[in-house]
This record gives sequence, C-alpha cells and structure tokens, in this order.
Amino acid sequence: MRDYKWLHEYCLNRFGSAQALEERLPQPRSDAELRALADDRYLSLISQRIFRAGLKHSLVDAKWPAFEEVFFGFDPEKVVLMGGEWLERLMQDARLIRHLGKLKSVPRNAQFILDVRREKGSFGALIAGWPVGDIVGLWKYLARHGNQLGGLSAPRFLRMVGKDTFIPTDDLVAALKAQGVIDKAPTSQKELAAVQAVFNQWQAESDRPLCQLSVMLAHTVNH
Repeated sequence: MRDYKWLHEYCLNRFGSAQALEERLPQPRSDAELRALADDRYLSLISQRIFRAGLKHSLVDAKWPAFEEVFFGFDPEKVVLMGGEWLERLMQDARLIRHLGKLKSVPRNAQFILDVRREKGSFGALIAGWPVGDIVGLWKYLARHGNQLGGLSAPRFLRMVGKDTFIPTDDLVAALKAQGVIDKAPTSQKELAAVQAVFNQWQAESDRPLCQLSVMLAHTVNH
C-alpha cells in the first residue's frame, strides 16, 4: 500500500495544480452544523437517497418538492402516523415515484429517527457524535436500524448530509484493489475494517477528511 505522499503527488500531476485539486474536493460539515440540521431534514435526505437508488438522480430531485408536500415536510412525528391506506393513496399520485416499498420506508425511517431522538436528543446528535475513525460502524448502524439503508445507501446518505465518509464506489474499490488492500468490493466486517484502517492511516498522514481522500483515491484509476 502506498502512502499519502504518493497519493497527493499523483493527484497534483493529474489535475495540474494544488488549486485545481482543492477545487474538486468536497468539504464535510462540522459537528455543530450536523447537530443543527433538523430531524425533518434528515428524514427528507434519507428518503431522497432511497428513492435515488437505481434511478437518475435528476428525475428524483425534480419530483422532490411534491414529496415534501405529501409527507408534511418530512416531520417525523406526522409521517410516522401514515398507515397503509394513506400510502396506497400516494401510489395514485402521478407527481411521485410510485414505488410502494420505497414509500413504506418513509414512515419506517420516521420511527427510526424518533427512536434515536428519544435516546440522543436528535438524529443530528447521533450523526455528529459518531467518530469518523469508525465510519463503517455508522454504516452498519444505519443499515441495521433504518429501512432500505443497506449497501451503498448509508454512505451515500452520509455524503449527502455532509458527514465525513468515504464511499466504496466502483472506482474506489478498483483503487483499493490496486493498492492491495482488498480483492473485491468490501462487504464483510474484516474487509470493511481493512479499508477503514487504510483511510485512518492516510488521514493521520495528511490531516484531510475521509471524503477528500476518497475522491482523490478514486481518481487514480479509470481516468
């Protein structure tokens, strides 16, 4: 496995200058910003991520104002009361993406958010307080306690809200394979732990957030 110095130099050569590199890198939100984000915004973003899965993002995003309307601004205390008959009626609303399984996920994740609120005070407190040195642990927590948040949905949701995370995209997996860290997309606890350890090492060497390291590494392949 190569060190951060190699990664930085590779990306400088790839983009031509330090400024060009920095302009391409995302910035995570601070813990204070994550704590300040209201629970209804977390529910909206969780739901938007779920509906984006397998669909063109622009299609989902164009319809999202209608979702905000029919789901009461994603207020979890209101959404959790939406039963089967209500969701069946939404299946007749042409403004929405009419996928019953995904529609059912919204009140289920509203209950998840309310459960976290009772324990932590807010969903943002959970997200902000989770250490990025174990970000794969947060993926697993979201997948286990949320609905339809398995696979890449949890890390992609975290990227949407601004929580620092890497995302095992095809390019990132290819780059990690090239570095000898893994030999396939990481799914087991052992594989995820190995990837987390590598990112923790690069972060210690660079003082960069995981999201920036993720983007940089992904650019070392297929470009």
